[in-house]
Amino acid sequence: MIRNAVSKDATSIAEIYNHYISDTIVTFETEIICSEDILNRISKVQSDDLPWLIAEDSSGALIGYAYATKWRERFAYRFSVEVTVYLSPKCIGNGVGSQLYDALFSELKSRSIHSVIAGITLPNPASVALHEKFGLEKVAHFKQVGFKFEQWRDVGYWQGVIKA
Repeated sequence: MIRNAVSKDATSIAEIYNHYISDTIVTFETEIICSEDILNRISKVQSDDLPWLIAEDSSGALIGYAYATKWRERFAYRFSVEVTVYLSPKCIGNGVGSQLYDALFSELKSRSIHSVIAGITLPNPASVALHEKFGLEKVAHFKQVGFKFEQWRDVGYWQGVIKA
């Protein structure tokens, strides 16, 4: 089931995200975050009239989330967003990311969003495949822009247009 995030989801979201902070190069955050930090982020996204969506399994457990943030603050960028998806490690590869992005892109279309952008720490073939499945194309590659786990990391940017 896909639904909008609510405040009670913050703890489960933090648990999923903290795995990516402590165990992967996927995010450049390096300090574990608390549920209050997540709640503030959800509130910011939703106050900007953008979606933060949750995926639950059949037992009601939160297994992933996706959201969109403003690409930039200036008014001319108002139809462009950055998209993000994170899954519980036990749910990777079973279609949850695609379900979340289906719902997210539908929500963005209903809000007249035109351009979606995704930053991906490289290498990350699974994330690249997901974004390309949704029509995003690689438009930039920044070399050695992040330093995590004692190594320099590259970031690629993928972009796509939501068809009206």
